[in-house]
Order: sequence, then structure tokens, then C-alpha cells
Amino acid sequence: MHVVDLEQQSVRDLNAALHRLTPDTNESLWQVTNSGGKHAIGAGVDAPIEIVIKGNVGYYCAGMNKQASITIHGNAGQGIAENMMSGRVHVMGDASQSAGATGRGGLLIVEGDAAARCGISMKGIDIIVKGSIGAMSAFMAQAGNLVVLGDAGEALGDSIYEATIFVRGKVKSLGADCIEKPMSADDKSRLSGILAGAGVDGVGPEDFRMYASARRLYNFHIDNLSSY
Repeated sequence: MHVVDLEQQSVRDLNAALHRLTPDTNESLWQVTNSGGKHAIGAGVDAPIEIVIKGNVGYYCAGMNKQASITIHGNAGQGIAENMMSGRVHVMGDASQSAGATGRGGLLIVEGDAAARCGISMKGIDIIVKGSIGAMSAFMAQAGNLVVLGDAGEALGDSIYEATIFVRGKVKSLGADCIEKPMSADDKSRLSGILAGAGVDGVGPEDFRMYASARRLYNFHIDNLSSY
């Protein structure tokens, strides 16, 4: 296991070392200590490795993650897992605003709360927040799933496209064109898979309400991409 102390080395040096790794690397386990809220830790990793960060992280940790499994034993600043492609990012504490923004794939887990704009413009990522989320979450969310075990703030799903939101708690208000919809068998199966993947026991699809686009503001459907 590689141990990198960020009181002794810079984030730039850490990221450079991670970026040099190849898909068949045998340097598969990394531990980062004394993270101290530094920004962009583990950004742009594209190897199937495991990174454990001991402490809080600043802006854009695990941004553009591809294949890696990254666990933060602390809180995360703005833009955790922004534009994530694949892999898994797990925040053991709370996350600041714009968690998982523009994420295209993979799984983001937040054990605590996530602030405003969680999952904005998401494009295929699955996000599960075990606490509550702030205002304007899933704004213009295009594809993927946002699962919230707690409550949701104002304007949830404003201008949502093809993404789906599942909330177990209360919703303060819905944004433009976002409505509650009944869950199909496929919706329930998808939600069950996300809950299982995040290690959530004791709750099931029947405990959630589902929200998605009313389709009043646009006529686009993601299947139409095949015709362009």
C-alpha cells in the first residue's frame, strides 16, 4: 500500500503519480493522510485502484473519476465527484454544494447530508445521499438517479430532463416541470439495486416517492439520440 502524507507532499505530486498508473497496475491500494481540506485530491484518476483519504477534502475531490474507488473519511467541499465517469466515490461525512454535478456514470455515496445543487446537470451518474439535500438539487438533471433517504430542499428537480429522483423524506417544493410519478416495476428494480450497491438495509422502494419530468417544457427523449 502506498501512503501519501499531504503535509509532506503536494496534491500536484500525488495526482501526477496517480495519473501515471496504467489499467493493469499492481499499485492498486493508496492511502492519503493529512488531507487538510486541500482541493482537487484524486482528480482525473482513470485506473481501477482504491484510494482511501483520511480527513476532510476541499473542492473537486475525485472529479472526473474513472474506474477508481475513492473513500473520504471526512467531509467533502464543493463539487465532489464532479463529471465522474465511472467507479465509486464514498463520502463518509457531509458534502458541500454541487455534489456529483454533471456526473456521467458510476456511483456517488454520501453518508451524511449534501448541500444545494446536488446532482445538477447529472448525465448518467447514480447518487445516493443517506441524509438530506439542499435547494435546487437535480437542476436540469439529464439522466441518472438521485436517491435521498432524508428530506429534499426547495425547487427539487427544476427543469429536469430524463433523470429520476427518489426521496424517502419530505420535499419542501418541486421545481419547474418536476412532478411526482408512480413507480413502475423497472423503477423499483433500479432503486433496489442502487440501495443494495450503497449498502442500505431496512428500506425498500415502497418507502420512497419518485419524481421526474412532467414533459411540459420539452419534447426530447434520450432514445432520440440514436437518430442523430
